[in-house]
Amino acid sequence: MRRAPLILGGGPAGSAAAITLARGGERPLLIERTREPGDAICGGFLSWRTLETLARLGVEADTLNPARATRLRLFTRGRTVETRLPAPGIGVSRARLDAILIALAERQGAGVERGVTIRAIEGAAARIADGATLTADALFLASGKHDIRGTARPAEARGADPTLGLRTRRSGGATRQVGDAIELHLFDRGYAGVVVQEDGSANICLAIRRSRLTEAGDPERLLAMLGEEVPAFGERLAQGVPTPIEAIANVPYGWRAQEGTDRLYRLGDQAAVIPSLAGEGMGIALASGVSAARAWLTGEPPTRWQPRFAAQTARPVTVARAIRAMAERPAPFAPLLPFAARLGLIDAIAAATRIAQP
Repeated sequence: MRRAPLILGGGPAGSAAAITLARGGERPLLIERTREPGDAICGGFLSWRTLETLARLGVEADTLNPARATRLRLFTRGRTVETRLPAPGIGVSRARLDAILIALAERQGAGVERGVTIRAIEGAAARIADGATLTADALFLASGKHDIRGTARPAEARGADPTLGLRTRRSGGATRQVGDAIELHLFDRGYAGVVVQEDGSANICLAIRRSRLTEAGDPERLLAMLGEEVPAFGERLAQGVPTPIEAIANVPYGWRAQEGTDRLYRLGDQAAVIPSLAGEGMGIALASGVSAARAWLTGEPPTRWQPRFAAQTARPVTVARAIRAMAERPAPFAPLLPFAARLGLIDAIAAATRIAQP
């Protein structure tokens, strides 16, 4: 007897897989560890290419945020460069995005169970916190940046100086300063992205090497030091009432799953972790969910699909890694930014870091 596909994780990748499977005649079961949609640290910006995928799934951009981000603004070493995005994107909280996608999956006929934590994956079975085991003919691993025992990404992918993800928000003056731009603030060994989300707050996400946190001593002091290093960033932080600093450790930027495992499709950050300054993490998540679900529906096993999807993500991830390496050492490259903008190189990089959408 055929057993329904099991999706582990209710973020964009898992929901996109659930929607596609349900539309293809399956009745997948989606398991999500949180009881209510939470606001994940990463994924607050959706590129124009990602919005196209969402529209094909049935989610219009205006339902997420009617405002548009139309410009890219770069700050580093006393320099500011601004250019128009190739096409408008939006800022949106993950709480809103995830809630809309998972609700759509339910309307399409997918089963959803919330508040269930997966402790380990053993073959084609998932063991949950109470010791019970769930089995399926196919598992879709969509746990984001959080690893699950039995499928953890290799420790060496984190590097000798691992990356931390930090997030806080500001309102009022910070929102007016950012306006309709997505901002990138470049520091020594890290960067921050700032964009206004649907609730009017400026979402501030950082990818920073652990060594910088060690030097600072704690996240609050680290933000203060970064604000001194790039004054425009300090101005954003000085506005409104600060929200608590949230963190996630050991983000393996640049890692891709290049080999498939029998009956296990790896989606989103479990398939490829693009450096966040590219603004394409959500695009890869959605593309992986749709593509893997179509593979299952057409009989393509993970052992064939996973390397195929790895090849699809090779260019955007490789280009983003190269740009990240330069962004984390901004001193030599800061004088070149105005020339890069005038020559259209920033637009070219933006295009090169987009994944081809299914």
